[in-house]
Amino acid sequence: MSAELPPLQDFLTYRLHQLNKLTDRHSSEAYATELGLGAGEARCLAAIGQFAPLSVNDLAARANLDKAQASRAAQMLVARDLVQKAPCDTDARGVVLTPTRSGKLLYKRVMRLISQRNADIFGCLSADEQRQLETFFDRLIAHARRQSVES
Repeated sequence: MSAELPPLQDFLTYRLHQLNKLTDRHSSEAYATELGLGAGEARCLAAIGQFAPLSVNDLAARANLDKAQASRAAQMLVARDLVQKAPCDTDARGVVLTPTRSGKLLYKRVMRLISQRNADIFGCLSADEQRQLETFFDRLIAHARRQSVES
């Protein structure tokens, strides 16, 4: 190992991934036990409820999933009558996704669960620390997006 590099566990990206894995596991369990949804389905329902109408590509971006995962989750939500699929006005091959009446009700429960999970995860930080962290994340996300566009 190189003397000038810190140990793996000291890298921010490693720690973010670790936090993500830990929180995803608990969130997935909560989605399943409290709502009867898989994590991908819950993320997609949250995105559709918030940003509808969405194409599958837009859904993938909003739910932070790849297109195949978003497509499978959307299809499961359609099969459960939580999401309606309609032809896209601007793309004959595309579809748009919107929540059904029962989907809107479950969306509200998903959002309450997300809110509770955020309170659980970030509850160890003061309100001021949480605002600072939000600012840091906003800056990091904007920076990563700029880098993504440039490359």
